[in-house]
Amino acid sequence: MTLFKETLHGNKETNNISPSRNASLNGSSAVSKAEEIQGWLIDKLAEVLELEPNQIDVRQDFEEYGLESAEAINLSGDLEDYLGCRLPPTLLWDYQNIEALAQYLGTGNSLQDRVNSAKDLEFVTSADLSQAASKQNSLAISPENYQFEEFPEYKKLKAQQEQVASLGNGNPFFIPQETVVNDRTTIDGRELINFATYNYIGMCGDPVVTQAAQDATKLYGTSACASRLISGEKPIHRELEQKFADLIGVDDSIMMVGGHATNVTTIGHLLSKDDLVIYDAFSHNSIMQGCFLSGASLIAFPHNDNEALEEILSDRRHRYQRVLIVVEGVYSTDGDIADLPQVIKLKQQYKTLLMVDEAHSMGTIGKTGRGISEYYDINPRDVDLWMGTLSKSFASCGGYIAGSSALIEYLKYTAPGFVFSVGMSPPNTAAAIAAIDVLQNEPERAITLQARAKLFLDLAQEKGLNTGMSKDSPVIPIIVGDSLKSIQLSQNLFKRGINVPFMIYPSVPQNGARLRFFITCNHTVEQIHLTVDVLAEELNKL
Repeated sequence: MTLFKETLHGNKETNNISPSRNASLNGSSAVSKAEEIQGWLIDKLAEVLELEPNQIDVRQDFEEYGLESAEAINLSGDLEDYLGCRLPPTLLWDYQNIEALAQYLGTGNSLQDRVNSAKDLEFVTSADLSQAASKQNSLAISPENYQFEEFPEYKKLKAQQEQVASLGNGNPFFIPQETVVNDRTTIDGRELINFATYNYIGMCGDPVVTQAAQDATKLYGTSACASRLISGEKPIHRELEQKFADLIGVDDSIMMVGGHATNVTTIGHLLSKDDLVIYDAFSHNSIMQGCFLSGASLIAFPHNDNEALEEILSDRRHRYQRVLIVVEGVYSTDGDIADLPQVIKLKQQYKTLLMVDEAHSMGTIGKTGRGISEYYDINPRDVDLWMGTLSKSFASCGGYIAGSSALIEYLKYTAPGFVFSVGMSPPNTAAAIAAIDVLQNEPERAITLQARAKLFLDLAQEKGLNTGMSKDSPVIPIIVGDSLKSIQLSQNLFKRGINVPFMIYPSVPQNGARLRFFITCNHTVEQIHLTVDVLAEELNKL
């Protein structure tokens, strides 16, 4: 019986879908229901992609249309409205094309009937199970379902790798960096100007920060060796959490071992099936994964479009219990900044929760580097959840949530990513403490960073380079458009002594391939002038 119970639990989202779908389609037959839904999906997908309906192939995977995550989730939300019921936000991943999705939704049995049928399976005898297992063993199972090298996803990855290799410059991924990475890096014994690091304010490699990590290692060792809830707590954990709370201007904070995991476990834990998450369409993968884990309904609003955000709130707020708005301080692919004051007004008007991801804004913007709240001079307590990472401005590894005492206490006793995880390592904890101290004693680091970033952006725009929406941040994209050209440009710059990463689909839209420059306070004026000149020259060659 265990197998069937696990199967039912693994599909628990079906319990969130109302059987009223059958009624919403006027009691028509399963075939006509599927056809009606298929027609709606064709028209809607054509509208989203700006195609004619006759250009939509119902058997072509949604992924092959270049449908972005936000578009797919919004399509699922529109489908909810059309059918008059709740649907899982992952439907377009679970059923990969229009035909399969329409057949699933147009079935004659309600989902509740399916759940009941699954429950009935718990009453089968052990003999029945044995007979079923014997029959299963006699079936021919395709290797793509049990051999990793035959997975279609793996074959697709290999094909992409071969395409990159065809450029003749080897594998551009997982290249070892042989020294501390800052404005310069060493690769295969060769020193290059480096724009591929999050070491924005030069804390990694700083002697004060390094010494703090070494001292903590001598005192506490290299690991917390247990969950902090049980026996992994160290005095420096609380010291770091209070320092971050004071830096941000709120009651308290909680430290977790990874930035990505911080978003996943926090959003996934605080929201549920009766709630809604509204997030910026350019949100980081970690935010998306947390949303999926929560089981909440999801909808993306167009990037930095607060009018669209208000329309969604006006239309949907009353349908849900908790509603969470998620924005980022500095967006990591485009380098622009959220209009936080306006978002706060909407949060207060519609009585929602608000989360701000400051992975790339803390330490980099604001007159002393205190992030987006300082940049706009707002009250930090107007934001419910401040999230950030320690691997960028603070020369460490981990993530944090900062906010009210009640929020932090609740997360410390209940959030799975904290309760069931080892505590942050002592050397990483001490390094972050020292980095905060250095930033507060040397705010000129943030000021210099901002000046260098402005210089790079101004020079690039003078050369006619496409810098997208970047403004007032150390993240500056140079948008090329074509994926292979962006890879080639990155590799050509590497040959000329400049290390800069490329970004291609699915990290960015199909026509949005780019190089992404991370500026640091240690970059010199000469390095920036040289880099922009070489960049423009190599781009013209392509």
